[in-house]
Amino acid sequence: MKHFKVYFLLILVVFQSCKEEEKPAETEQQKQSITIYTIGDSTMSDKINPEENPERGWCQLLPQFLNDKATVKNHATNGRSTRSFIDEGRWDSVYKQLEKGDYVFIQFGHNDQKLTNPQRYTNPHTAYRHNLIKFVKESREKGAIPILFTSIVRRKFNEEGTLIDTHGAYPLETRLVAQEYDVPFIDLLYITEKMEESYGVEGSKKLHLHFKPDEVSYFPNGKEDNTHLSVFGATEVAKLAVNALNKKVKGFEAFTKSKTN
Repeated sequence: MKHFKVYFLLILVVFQSCKEEEKPAETEQQKQSITIYTIGDSTMSDKINPEENPERGWCQLLPQFLNDKATVKNHATNGRSTRSFIDEGRWDSVYKQLEKGDYVFIQFGHNDQKLTNPQRYTNPHTAYRHNLIKFVKESREKGAIPILFTSIVRRKFNEEGTLIDTHGAYPLETRLVAQEYDVPFIDLLYITEKMEESYGVEGSKKLHLHFKPDEVSYFPNGKEDNTHLSVFGATEVAKLAVNALNKKVKGFEAFTKSKTN
């Protein structure tokens, strides 16, 4: 009888250990909560007076597609290029906060193009490229995960209804840095180009800030802005970005809600 009890206990232990082995082990990253730091320009940034202001940055609406394991700290700021973001100490502020497993979303280019503003302009093949490399290397120094994004498209259609590129060499340099340094890369320019084209010349206006005089109280004189995003436009861009991140960044799905459509 004693031997039977011993055998029974051994069988129970083996069975229990087999059941535990069947459970997929969570990665360290999936177990913990993380912070997503976003650095970039006005197309990403948080806008003032959200109760009245119809403009949004796409990272301002990013949290609605994330679960409670992820917190967004949006450091993107209106009018900043890679140069001014560094020179003003904004990158140092982010760098000091980074912890292992955090993400750094990097999207610049709109203001790096400002040829008439030496405080913002960067040559895409030299200063812009090296500033992106700085963000990547220093993020990794802290154990954080940098992700490079190309700029969102501007709504610029020609007379024939063709969407025209306005970003020159900056998206290419972003892609090249991503390839050279093996950085996750989201081609947001291409993704948003497809989105703009799908809405067409007139329909795409609702993605941006197109208002007639007195249509919205925040812009009593009206507004025609083909760069910045409406609430609807920012929501759509954030959704597209999260879908791309889930596909291209290993483990990122652990921090997103099950449905983003």
